[in-house]
Amino acid sequence: MSRRSFLGTSLALGAGTIGAGFLPSIQTARASGGLTPGDAALLRFPAALELLEADFWIQYNELGGIQDDEVPGGSGNPDYTEALEVIEDEMGDYIHDNTDDEITHHTFLNAYLESKGAAPANLDAFRTLMGSTATGVNPDLIGHRLTNLTQLTVDTSWWTRYRDDSHNPDLDPNFTFPQAVPTLGVNQHTAIPRTDADTTDPNFLQAIANTAAFHFPTIEQGGNSLYPSLAQRATHTEVLRILISIGPTETMHFQTWSDVAGNAPPLTAIDPVTGVSVTFPDLEVEDELFDKALIMPEPCPFLDRSLPIVSIIRPTKTEGVAMGALTFLTNMGLFIGQSPAFFAYITQLAQAADHARHGRG
Repeated sequence: MSRRSFLGTSLALGAGTIGAGFLPSIQTARASGGLTPGDAALLRFPAALELLEADFWIQYNELGGIQDDEVPGGSGNPDYTEALEVIEDEMGDYIHDNTDDEITHHTFLNAYLESKGAAPANLDAFRTLMGSTATGVNPDLIGHRLTNLTQLTVDTSWWTRYRDDSHNPDLDPNFTFPQAVPTLGVNQHTAIPRTDADTTDPNFLQAIANTAAFHFPTIEQGGNSLYPSLAQRATHTEVLRILISIGPTETMHFQTWSDVAGNAPPLTAIDPVTGVSVTFPDLEVEDELFDKALIMPEPCPFLDRSLPIVSIIRPTKTEGVAMGALTFLTNMGLFIGQSPAFFAYITQLAQAADHARHGRG
């Protein structure tokens, strides 16, 4: 096929809180010609995030993508697929290709780590979440997911962040960018049908598909910032090359999905299970902060306000970026149901990446 293509109270648990036997090893022995511990950490943390990302993209692909030799598993859910195609008629291709990309990312990063004598990221012990049981999912993976797509709180402030020419989160950390879909940013929402019962009401099913359409760019804009932020800490030029080569693919994903999300039909729906309401506004407006047609990144202040504004990825500040990414994903609800051991392990990886320093090993 042609290609067209994280913290609540659990994070207070340090690695020492749980027996070492419960945690996959993250030791980074320095092999001949190997990586510094810092550079290994800069690759291991994104490898773990790519494993998590591949896990939820696989769930999306099983239900609403294209199942083939590249991305096997599942058989598709016709009703969910139809709701997604209301937003974008090539949605299945995009979901498939994004899924394939994330699988290659974690596969490459872990293979590279092992080739240098460093431990890979390994999340197999944490594949315990239920996931969907709706028609189309891979039955062998029910109860064996890493991520939870059924209780999401989706921050859509990236929509206005990239349309605002006066603010940059690196220079204005206390500025609040407005949400494109305010009701997605509170309470919990499902982005996939939890059971076949979720496909019986066309309006609610469209709300589920709309939620997915905004979840896609929300995730990808995170990788869009993470890779250049981590790259600033790399010592070895090859590690730098890896980070700045994978990062722009996340930007390509984000650009695609940010355009697609604007096509989500305006509606209001109430979740029949939780009673939570969600409203998707009409974003075909003249307000430049919300106009769905304005998908190019607006220039904004960068480094110092005495300099001219410039079109950039933002944020890219490197301090605490790994823990910040983990906090963001955790607050999203992506890990609801995960174990304390999971949070301890992934926190170790994030802290190690944040402690890496250019030129200091």
